[in-house]
Amino acid sequence: MSSKIFDYTKICDSVIKIDPKIRFAGVINDRGRLVAGGMKKNVDPLESEKDDEMIFMELALRVKMRKEFDKQLGPVTFAMASRERAIAISVLLGEDILYVVSEPDADYGVLPKKILKIIQS
Repeated sequence: MSSKIFDYTKICDSVIKIDPKIRFAGVINDRGRLVAGGMKKNVDPLESEKDDEMIFMELALRVKMRKEFDKQLGPVTFAMASRERAIAISVLLGEDILYVVSEPDADYGVLPKKILKIIQS
């Protein structure tokens, strides 16, 4: 997937629309900076802007660390964390990361498949 050119804004807009429980869809670069997308309109963030920066940097680092096992296990298709207040899903877009956050009661069995379908189309 690394040679494909992605329209980040279109992907984020499409992901936000696939489920009403999605709160955030953004693309994070390898330095942990938001380069496209963001919070859904009329949704209050769960964390501060400063916390967002830390979350994005930690996500970029975690993705880099996961790549260490690509040779043995194959590349990561997506990663998901289920927390008390949210579900977070990350998907690689070349060297960047699509980061999606939903309400904790979203259908985590279906959401990643819908997200991957958007990316692959």
